Amino acid sequence: MLTLKNVSKTFNPGTVNEKTALTGVDLHLDPGDFVSIIGANGAGKSTLFNAIAGSFYPDTGSIVLDGQDVTFLPEFKRARSIGRLFQDPMRGSAPAMTIEENLALAAGGGGWLSHVSKAEKAAFRDRLALLGMGLEDRMRQPVGLLSGGQRQALTLLMATMVPPKLLLLDEHTAALDPGTAEKVLALTESTVRDNHLTCLMITHNMSSALELGNRTLMMDSGRILLDLKGDERRGLTVDDLLRMFKENVGKALDNDRMLLS
Repeated sequence: MLTLKNVSKTFNPGTVNEKTALTGVDLHLDPGDFVSIIGANGAGKSTLFNAIAGSFYPDTGSIVLDGQDVTFLPEFKRARSIGRLFQDPMRGSAPAMTIEENLALAAGGGGWLSHVSKAEKAAFRDRLALLGMGLEDRMRQPVGLLSGGQRQALTLLMATMVPPKLLLLDEHTAALDPGTAEKVLALTESTVRDNHLTCLMITHNMSSALELGNRTLMMDSGRILLDLKGDERRGLTVDDLLRMFKENVGKALDNDRMLLS
């Protein structure tokens, strides 16, 4: 489904600002894999997502999605196959447009009420009702008036309205309060499962990384440090992750955001 081979990226090479962000990354996802990714700031998590999404081209290596080499395919063309949610709930939707109009855009329509049939409106209402947030009764309300959690849940629905080949979740609950984050994570898990999606999810919460999905990756300094799945992953605790990190890197993890989560 997704295969990365020897993907590397260095920004500003040959300058005082040179930064190696990815180094020889190899990764393979089977259809239906739900992979959680953890790592400290600067580990390369979001850079990995940007490489997959086509925000830049890698210096070395190849990226193959569903049998197609997309290494040098422009980002806008990859967007047809890749859904993505960001940490900022304000991204991913049009705030001045209504919930209904945003859903029409996501479904591939014109995005205006005159283009939305009664059947489509009923389908949107049914999908919104599954969120359990009462948004099905607010379809004519501008998205900009929604709370962060409501907006992120709506964006998740929009990103999967036409099921993508790959779903990228870039710390999509980090800006939400704990209670709302828990609801969005539960919604995420059911959405991925019910739509049989292949998904990569960045999180700073090590417990969530071990509980959600079927694989856990840990990154450090632009490399995949750990790739845990199956029996090796089953039963692991946060303390086990910290121990494995120290054994592989030679020092203890000192990222407060991850440790306090």
